Amino acid sequence: MGTCASSPKPPKRNPYAPRDLPEQPKTPEHEYTADSSITGKASPFYLSPIQSLLGLQKSPARPSTGGHSTPKNGAFPPPSPAKHIMAVLMGGRRRRRTDDGQEVLTGLDKRFGLSKRFKDQYEVGEEVGRGHFGYTVSATCKSGEHAGEKVAVKVIPKDKMTTSIAIEDVRREVRILKELSGHANLVRFYDAFEDNDHVYIVMELCEGGELLDLVLSRGGKFTEDEARNVTIQLLNVVAFCHLQGVVHRDLKPENFLLRSKEDNSPLKAIDFGLSEFVKPDEKLNDIVGSAYYVAPEVLLRSYDTEADVWSVGVISYILLCGSRPFWARTESAIFRAVLKTVPSFTESAWPSLSPLAKDFVKGLLNKDPRKRLTAAQALTHPWIRDHSAVEVPIDVRVLRSLKSYTVSPPLRKAALRALSKTLTTDDHFYLKKQFIHLANAERVTVGSIKTALMKHATNAMKEARIIDYLNWVIGCVKICLLINGLLVHALAKSLFMFDGYQLTTLELDLDDFCAAAVNVYQLEVLDRWEGHARSAYEIFENDGNRAIVIEELASELGLGPSVPLHVVVSEWIRHSDGKLSYLGFVKLLHGVSTRNNRKLR
Repeated sequence: MGTCASSPKPPKRNPYAPRDLPEQPKTPEHEYTADSSITGKASPFYLSPIQSLLGLQKSPARPSTGGHSTPKNGAFPPPSPAKHIMAVLMGGRRRRRTDDGQEVLTGLDKRFGLSKRFKDQYEVGEEVGRGHFGYTVSATCKSGEHAGEKVAVKVIPKDKMTTSIAIEDVRREVRILKELSGHANLVRFYDAFEDNDHVYIVMELCEGGELLDLVLSRGGKFTEDEARNVTIQLLNVVAFCHLQGVVHRDLKPENFLLRSKEDNSPLKAIDFGLSEFVKPDEKLNDIVGSAYYVAPEVLLRSYDTEADVWSVGVISYILLCGSRPFWARTESAIFRAVLKTVPSFTESAWPSLSPLAKDFVKGLLNKDPRKRLTAAQALTHPWIRDHSAVEVPIDVRVLRSLKSYTVSPPLRKAALRALSKTLTTDDHFYLKKQFIHLANAERVTVGSIKTALMKHATNAMKEARIIDYLNWVIGCVKICLLINGLLVHALAKSLFMFDGYQLTTLELDLDDFCAAAVNVYQLEVLDRWEGHARSAYEIFENDGNRAIVIEELASELGLGPSVPLHVVVSEWIRHSDGKLSYLGFVKLLHGVSTRNNRKLR
């Protein structure tokens, strides 16, 4: 989508490519413009993963409907050749023939229900940016509380909205900007209008230019302190969006503006045309974003909020060393690199940077989203917290962890409690911050979680149904009660308070909360993981291990009566005394469900 304001763009070149690296030559066929969109062989529109990896013809996959800061009169992408995609795009449209016999499509509803008084309230100034689907102008408010104030207006021509998806992108951007508000690093939304030919989105005017301009002016490299200051702002606004149930899906330097031209001007996130509402347990599957910043799981069509964190990791890598972590001549090659290549931390500027900076970026660029840091977690990383006093926000991933822990069998809860007792002070730092946010009177309950969320809620959180997500506590336990009767009622009493069979509240003290929120996958990345696991198993042996038959273990894990499953589970139990083995303990920490039965075979 378009920017609110931008400064004059530098000549086309490959800004992030180290000048001494021959594998990143500057040739006209893959030069970069100021918005990082590839010109020549590659384009800002994407192949499907299969098409990309096989080198087939490009097709746009939900391109942004607004104007990126590309040169004026830039070429528009060709229509998609994929028949199944075109069938979707043509939904709600009908064909008719013109007088000269040509077939055209009609029937798209381009009414947005917005006010039509834009020209009555604003006087339009000069154009300040142009993109593929629209442009941005400055304007002055004529009346009201903002009278005399300069604003930025994104103008989206309706004749560029040629698909139902493009129209929905604009509707969603207006809705998200309207309902997502109140953060210092988020562009301020004023109003939206329409007429017969255009949609107008009015926002605050950011006169300091794009973050990309700043990167170019520094030759693509920042000091650690400068990079840290920028990254903190990116993570803060990303964590805020994720808590509200919004995933941006197109984070890149072009989509962050400096509020003013002053030193240390705050950054503002813009361009929510590809953003989407998402619940904590929901996965998205459409491929959107920009090639160099897209997360691996987006290409694999199963992702959530952690895809944004990957994009922040790419930006941080660029800020620190001046080059991209993934580079190639074509989009298909870029996608292969994102999926398969491990970023290099040995060349260019990395040897002169601190080990903590390297560890921080590695935590953001882990290809497995389960092992990747969240935005809130990243703000507690020593590279951040040892140099900056940062307020750590509520992490939406904690809600997922609490759900997983709540529905886990007692044996797995005992294993997680043993693991949580082995955590270091650094590990506990993040967990204690989250506990303080969510607890009331030294306990985390459903009520205290709702109270904490409401303190930070916007209308976007309501639209994403984040609060409603907490109903899993009641729903999951009631289902368990119906299936297992009084046995589950007895087991659940240790964590839930009942009035007869009616669940009233969830109570977790700090120890239980740490057990619920600890991330096993992230610990596995650490060099000290084996020590953690062995120490935890010793604790489990003394406190929680007990003789268990194969059928009982399979039942606790929710596995079916399949013989191969029972054969695998039998390997988890020591034949000498019938207790869980070390292998079984580690497997139990991860949890097992019928969805990953095949992995057990």
